[in-house]
Amino acid sequence: MGKNVKLSESLVKRAAAIALRDHRTIPQQIEFYFNIASIAEANPDLSFKLIQEILKADAQEATEEYVFSK
Repeated sequence: MGKNVKLSESLVKRAAAIALRDHRTIPQQIEFYFNIASIAEANPDLSFKLIQEILKADAQEATEEYVFSK
């Protein structure tokens, strides 16, 4: 179930710009970054890029082989 929250206009504008670039909705973009932040807090030794790659691999079909970026 969704819940309405108040966010600063500047945060929403920044999220909207990135969401547009990455083909996500604003809520999807905020959720994506929240997931990255949660993983980063639990695993401070992982880089931002590695966490992004892990989330991308997780989202892909299990039948596909995923190749990490260099």
